[in-house]
Amino acid sequence: MYLVYADEKGNVYDHPGLLSVARNGDILTEILEEELIPLPEGATLVSLPDTVPIGMDPKTGEMVKLDGCTAVGALVPQGITRLLLPGYVKSNKDSKLPLFGYSAVVWKDGSFWVAGRSSDDIYKWDPLNFPMDELRQRVEKTLEQFPQNRILNHLSHCALEYECLTASNNFFHRWEGSLPVSYTCNAGCYGCISEQPEDSGFPSPQTRMNFKPTEEELVEVMLHHLQTPESIISFGQGCEGEPSTMASIIVPAMRRVREQTDMGYININTNAGLTDHIKGIVDAGLDLMRVSIISAIDEHYNAYYRPRNYTLENVARSAEYAASKGVYTSINYLCFPGVFDREEEMEAMINFIRRTGIKLIQMRNLNIDPESYLAMIPKAQGEVFGMKQAIEIYQEELPDVVIGSFTHIPPEQLRRRKNMA
Repeated sequence: MYLVYADEKGNVYDHPGLLSVARNGDILTEILEEELIPLPEGATLVSLPDTVPIGMDPKTGEMVKLDGCTAVGALVPQGITRLLLPGYVKSNKDSKLPLFGYSAVVWKDGSFWVAGRSSDDIYKWDPLNFPMDELRQRVEKTLEQFPQNRILNHLSHCALEYECLTASNNFFHRWEGSLPVSYTCNAGCYGCISEQPEDSGFPSPQTRMNFKPTEEELVEVMLHHLQTPESIISFGQGCEGEPSTMASIIVPAMRRVREQTDMGYININTNAGLTDHIKGIVDAGLDLMRVSIISAIDEHYNAYYRPRNYTLENVARSAEYAASKGVYTSINYLCFPGVFDREEEMEAMINFIRRTGIKLIQMRNLNIDPESYLAMIPKAQGEVFGMKQAIEIYQEELPDVVIGSFTHIPPEQLRRRKNMA
């Protein structure tokens, strides 16, 4: 397993004499065969600016810096959980990497491999199922049908410019579609992908919506999408703030839609901090809820989310209430090698999941500059297991909880909806 690096022009090479190493958090480590999978289709190799790659001398076991080059990482598609970070040191301590999730990549048996694990079936999220020529035609047709709907106009930009697959589904009229609703947020997430302070050093990869939709616009989008048993419409997207801040229009819109159709599923992706708002949305007929979380330890959670007028306890109470009302609840777990797999993090999260009745863990790679993230959160207090072993412990401790990456529909609910259709 040989080191992969890039020259100053971005050309990628494998090193003939240095073995690859990786990082688990801030610890350099060897890569095990069982932690590798072939570079997935749809993955992208990227050079990491202002870094120096580190390899290992196979004869001495010594760590070697490859000066004059940059480290290389892989950006893996959704559904693949990274297990290790690329092995590097920063050549400029003040430089921050763009907000992506970098996975360790090696050269092995004549091809690229990454430190990763397949966590879900990626068929519905395979970019090959979203041909751009057809998408453009569908976008044009939909906007002609709803010329005044600002949400669909906003989503056309997300689909065509950012190639957001959830937004694209609104125009392909299938699977999980987007319904962004909020330009405000009750958190100031350190790694927010739609809004960053000017002095953060992180350029936002997306633009946040800048208008408040009307109830009528929400109803139009929901009725347009919810026309098959497997269709899902989701509040809470990367291009918006916290959707539950707009409960005043979400609740009446949901009630109007459910008066007209029982088809499909209504989902919310939320930080769940506004418990009273979440209760209102649940009572209006919510089917699925995904709670965004990075830790079940207050100090760590607060350092990343920087919540405004809510606490982790509010999040737990929201999840508990939703589960008690029959909502299929999941967590959008932002995972980072060397942190997700800490003993104290795992113990706290397992207790949180048991308490709240979470049915599904959606593993999501945290898009962040590793050094900035590690500097802001508590240091490890106990053993660090490694991602692969940590996931196996979750499977053992929570045998009835699904570990995946995407929104799932409970099989029994889907059968019932199909019978109703």
